[in-house]
Amino acid sequence: EVELTDADATERLFAEHPDIESCIHFAGLKAVGESVQMPLEYYDNNLGSTITLCEAMRDHGVRQIIFSSSATVYSGDNEMPLYETSRTGNCTNPYGWTKYVCEQILRDYVVADPSWSVVLLRYFNPIGAHPSGLIGEDPRGVPNNLMPYISQTAIGRRECLSVFGDDYDTPDGTGVRDYIHIYDLAQGHLKAVQYLFGKMEPGTEVFNLGTGHGYSVLEMLHAMEEACGKEIPYKICPRREGDIGVCYADPSKAERVLGWKAVKGLKEMCRDAMNWQTKHPSGYDDAPSE
Repeated sequence: EVELTDADATERLFAEHPDIESCIHFAGLKAVGESVQMPLEYYDNNLGSTITLCEAMRDHGVRQIIFSSSATVYSGDNEMPLYETSRTGNCTNPYGWTKYVCEQILRDYVVADPSWSVVLLRYFNPIGAHPSGLIGEDPRGVPNNLMPYISQTAIGRRECLSVFGDDYDTPDGTGVRDYIHIYDLAQGHLKAVQYLFGKMEPGTEVFNLGTGHGYSVLEMLHAMEEACGKEIPYKICPRREGDIGVCYADPSKAERVLGWKAVKGLKEMCRDAMNWQTKHPSGYDDAPSE
């Protein structure tokens, strides 16, 4: 357990584990709205951790990395669905820019050292929980993402769900996103690791991890109501700075190259999220002591 912005600690980790062959880089601050309010913290943490990790990898001869990127690297003026070749940059929030710059850092290093292999996984909107209910999403403070806010409202921990904007150009006016079950997202990483150690030549590859289908905020709300068996109170609020109206993936490249495809639908995502939240109403603080 290491703070990746701590260069000395990261260096010690690699020195103590000389058998490391590849890295999956998940570490980062990740809330769109929060990034608009705290841009310096986001740039410092997300870029700093990536640079520190790459320096330690370079110094210890580790040349394979899978990077946790995001659909927010795509320009807001793209047509849907988003392909890996869609325009990037012109990001709408600092979080997206940090992911965009981290991707560029990794691309530039592959140019500097062509022996490196980099897989950029552009996540869409991971939700849900492990089907056992033992592992789930436990944001500290007020959730910045939709699913934990809905599930906390469903169990009475939050008074009401805030829906940010109902005047987007979508069927019900609320924002549309491509939600993917966290289980499917994890499977995508396993496939990417197999690809790194199998068919991939040194260089950079990009994959969308999404379902290829968008759901609106209100569709999500009603699906969660079905999962918990009761109505969930909500209110319409002004649009949130940094958000766009519609965003969903074309994930066909991941299926074609990695042999990966999302298999869990919205009903399973909501069921597993509610299972976790019901068993852990206060998150991991409710976990039984061993």
